Amino acid sequence: MIQALRREFPQRAYFGLFENRKVGEAYKTILSLLGAKEDGRLSDDEKRQARIVLFGHSWGASAVVALSRRLARVSIPVILTVQVDSVAKPFQNDHVIPSNVLQAANFYQARGLIRGRAKVIPADPSRTTILGNFRLRYKEEPSECRDFSWPARLLTKSHVAIECDPKVWSEVRTLIVNRLASTVVTQTDANEFRLPPSNATRSVRASDSSSTGRSNEPRNW
Repeated sequence: MIQALRREFPQRAYFGLFENRKVGEAYKTILSLLGAKEDGRLSDDEKRQARIVLFGHSWGASAVVALSRRLARVSIPVILTVQVDSVAKPFQNDHVIPSNVLQAANFYQARGLIRGRAKVIPADPSRTTILGNFRLRYKEEPSECRDFSWPARLLTKSHVAIECDPKVWSEVRTLIVNRLASTVVTQTDANEFRLPPSNATRSVRASDSSSTGRSNEPRNW
């Protein structure tokens, strides 16, 4: 997906892939791209011009929240975060979205040994809109999962299924493209969603392996 986004936005955007443990490296890359001086400082104007989208899976999704929180400390806004089956490491909090994030989406599954974060909430609802906590249920694994090892497919079946599900990443891509294509992103602009929210509530990618309503029924895929 990142390769496709790079082709679609060859000059207008930077797309980076970072390991979940390299939050510091991703942070420094963002500062550099925004034009930070040698001491790491940015002007207020440079911060206002930032259009940052962060997304990830599993530990990488938790790293997205950690990175957003670090950017909040220096008053850098994030227009969108997307967590896919977020799993927090010890002492991490992937549940509360910091107030520098304008919009957040959360996709998760709730079966198996590894279950994603079922609900994310805003630290400040007046500043952050949770676009949805979307629960996915899998009757069968997507064909794209067949390249994963059989132990992973057996022991963490649904966690693997959501990672390789092209429908999920198509939704993520739509969110990203709509925000990059728009000159203004409003807090409650969530009309592009095709997935129903769960009963719970309605770029840079950090990857797990290396590198945000209305009540409704979950979607079975």
